[in-house]
Amino acid sequence: MKHGIIAGLAAVSLHATAIAMDTRHPDWPCPQIVVPKLSIVAFWTGPEIDDVGDAWMKDPTIQSLVVHLAARRTPLADAEKGAADFIVGPSAEKQQKAKLLFAGLFATLSRERDDVMDGIWRFSLRQQQLRERISAELTNLRAQQDAPNQDQTAIEKLGDQIAWETRVFDERRNTIGYVCEVPSTIERRLFALARVIQQKLD
Repeated sequence: MKHGIIAGLAAVSLHATAIAMDTRHPDWPCPQIVVPKLSIVAFWTGPEIDDVGDAWMKDPTIQSLVVHLAARRTPLADAEKGAADFIVGPSAEKQQKAKLLFAGLFATLSRERDDVMDGIWRFSLRQQQLRERISAELTNLRAQQDAPNQDQTAIEKLGDQIAWETRVFDERRNTIGYVCEVPSTIERRLFALARVIQQKLD
């Protein structure tokens, strides 16, 4: 009876996780819709930055400022003030500073977000592999329980293994929520900083 209950709980747990939150990506573990890559036009309505490239990296002042403003340990209000304080001077100078600063922030925060997204996908793959292993073990457990000559020791061992792996599976699923929020947090930071920079050009 004990392992029948375990098998039932494991099956319920696996079924609940198998419901896709983004139907286009059935293995995506987050409630947020998958946006694989960020687009500049979604954040920036200022002057074209196509000609900027990686020029921001060649200016030590801007490169250092980008690192500081992009870092999540820097409070957003402080980052916004830092960005606003940097966009000063004659119109042409402000425009060039704005282009370089936004280009640096977009490149840095996009790369950071890409790393997080890749980590979530790796997590999803590990969960999928564990789910498939548990499902196979559940099938094996039921077969052993239905066998005419049952090996109670083997059944007990397999049941305990399924219980442990199901617990690991559920704990992982419960902890992914925080990580799922990180891409959105990065997007909001980029949007806020882009808005401040553009306002300084108005």
